[in-house]
This record gives sequence, C-alpha cells and structure tokens, in this order.
Amino acid sequence: MTLIAPFRALRPKPEFASQVASPPYDVLNSEEARLAAAGNPFSFLHVTKPEIDLPADVHVYSKLVYEKAGENIRSLQQQGILVRDEKPCYYFYRLIMQGRSQTGLVCISSVEDYNNDIIKKHEYTRPEKEQDRINHIATSGAQTGNVFLAYNNVSEMDVLTEAWMKAHSPLFDFTATDGISHTIWQVDDAKTIEKITSLFSEKVPCTYIADGHHRAASAAKVRAALGDKAGPGADYFLTTLFPASQLKIMDYNRVVKDLNGYSPEEFIGALQDDFRITLSEEPFQPAELHEFGMYMNGQWYILASREGTFTEDPIGILDVTILSNNVFDKLLDIKDQRTDKRIDFVGGIRGLKELEKRVDSGEMAVAFSFYPVSIQQLFDIADSGNVMPPKSTWFEPKLRDGLLTHLIRD
Repeated sequence: MTLIAPFRALRPKPEFASQVASPPYDVLNSEEARLAAAGNPFSFLHVTKPEIDLPADVHVYSKLVYEKAGENIRSLQQQGILVRDEKPCYYFYRLIMQGRSQTGLVCISSVEDYNNDIIKKHEYTRPEKEQDRINHIATSGAQTGNVFLAYNNVSEMDVLTEAWMKAHSPLFDFTATDGISHTIWQVDDAKTIEKITSLFSEKVPCTYIADGHHRAASAAKVRAALGDKAGPGADYFLTTLFPASQLKIMDYNRVVKDLNGYSPEEFIGALQDDFRITLSEEPFQPAELHEFGMYMNGQWYILASREGTFTEDPIGILDVTILSNNVFDKLLDIKDQRTDKRIDFVGGIRGLKELEKRVDSGEMAVAFSFYPVSIQQLFDIADSGNVMPPKSTWFEPKLRDGLLTHLIRD
C-alpha cells in the first residue's frame, strides 16, 4: 500500500506567494526564465534556474549553477521571504484553468515505494536530465520540483478534501499571469493528518507518475548516494497526488532537425507505405487515435495509419509508438528519443503555432502533432510493467514551484 507522510514545508509568507511562485524548471529554457524573472528578485526561478543569475556563457550544468541555487534559496530564507512550517502538515492544492478544476494532496512520498514500484513509472529518463536534478538536490539540500502522481479515486478522500476546503481559509490564493488560479490549504489537524495517511495506506494500492520521472529518479539516487549519512528527510520526496477523474492529458508533439537524407517529396513518398496522406488547409490537431498532423515546407498534412501497421498491445497501440516505429526509427534513423539530439519535444500547451515557428525558422525540418494519450492508457501501461516512448504525456495545468518545498536535511 502507499506510504505518504506530512512534512514541514519551506514556503513563502502568504503576501509573497504570487511573486515566489514560478513555472516548473523544465518548461522554460534559460532565456525564457531570465525574461520571466526579470524585475522579480523573489521569483523561485532564481532557485530552480539559477543560471539566470550567472554570466550567459556559464554552462547550465556547471557546478557554479548548483551552488548558486543553494545560495539563492538560503538568501530567500534569510530575507524572510521563505519560512519553514513548525510542524509536519499536509496541503491541498487546487488549480483552475479555463474553468476546469483539479485538487491534489501535497505530501512527501516514500523513496522505498518508488524503488519497489508501488509508485509506478511509464517512461524512461534521460541521463543528462536526471543528473541535473541529482546535482541540484544534493547541492541545495532541497527538492524544489514537485512530482505529479495520480491514483484511482477513493471516495472517502474526495469527501474529506472537499469538507476541509469548505471549512478552512486557504493559506495561498492567487491567479498567475497566465490566468491559472492557485489555491493552497494547510492541513495541520493531527486527526485529519492521521486519517489521510491511513486512507492512502489502506485504500490506495499504488500511485502512478504522471509528470516528474526525472525528479523522482533523482530523489531516489540522492538517497542511495547518501547512504548512512542520510537524514529521515531523504527517505521521502515531494509529491502532489491527484485523483484520476480530475486529470486531463494534452498532446506532446515532436519536431525533427532533418529528414535523414530524404528530400521532402521522397519523405512523403516513403510515408505512404504506412499512412494515408492528405493535405490540410489549416494547422491540424488530430481528433482521434492513429491520426497525426505533419508540418513541412509551409504545408500541413494529415497522416492516417493504415491497417496492419501497428499492434494492438498496450504499447503498440499508442500513437507515440506508431510514429516512433514507422517514422522516427524506420525513416529518420532516430533509435532513442531520450538521447538523440535531432529530435525535440513541444508540449501541447504551446499550440500548433509553436510547431510552425520551429520549422519556419529553419531550426527544424518537420513537425508532428499528436492525439493525446488517455489517463487509462497511462495506467494500463504502467500496470503492465512497460514504458511509453519518452515525452508521451503533457499535463496541464502545471503545479508552481516554490510554494511548497521539501528540505531533505534539517
């Protein structure tokens, strides 16, 4: 069963919450982070993307970057912007985006559960991304990035959550510049804390990583590396658990730098073995499974998978698998999307215009749009012990960094 615990969060004073809160470190590049944090010395991007406070020629994986993260988080504490709760608490975190609401439980989850696959995975990690978070956690002493977990609904937990939010005033309540509402309630009552812990121990046999595979893997490896020197804080990592019924997965699209020697006409010809191809006068967002959009040379195409070109097992039936097998591997010689520098990933929240921009600029040769994976497909694959191709799911809205941070040592 699932082992979770309350924790003493490092958090902003309420009056600073909206200034501290920042997008997750991995949805912004360094230049975007510099712009987002400009004029805001309290932005948590100074902790999660500390290269923004260093000369532009300093490599993002430099030791100086991780040392700056530790320096910046200590500075925010010394200034009284961030404070540490006196006793371990749980927290309810509600996000509202375009009228759709989802509420999760912020807690710390067991590294042992992660190692024993009680926390189930559906993706492999990319080595350089994993090492980046290992260095960040080990140097700063903080888990600044939240791992987004999902679980099958437990009715008692649903009722408890709603009752607590109705009966108590929130700790934080603000709307970010992107229009997403963030509201957090602190659960500091001992009996309620005990009830929540028991519900997950008794009613939730497993949880599923929805977003944050690198953060979870890094936390586990930091714990292993510390060995006997680890304090109890390192036995857990920062998570927010959402009931599955509240979650929505968006598409996660691809752009590729070159056509592996094909001309555009030759590439379209080669695709016809596995896809029916038609022109689209508009940017094409697939409306059903096994249908893809492709943008190349200023033109959108619709690709529809031909019968018999994919298998019906939980992995083979995925659209990301179909395109991986029949396009990226077969035609473009991209064998490992985790490590191949010719491919990049674009979250659906950025829209199809971002795909056009990357291709029209000459940076990329071709872009592909996807129909999103369902939450049930994610659960089925994780339950089967298989993994999806990398970057198969994009969840929105995103949790903000900096509102609740877990320190692995006191």
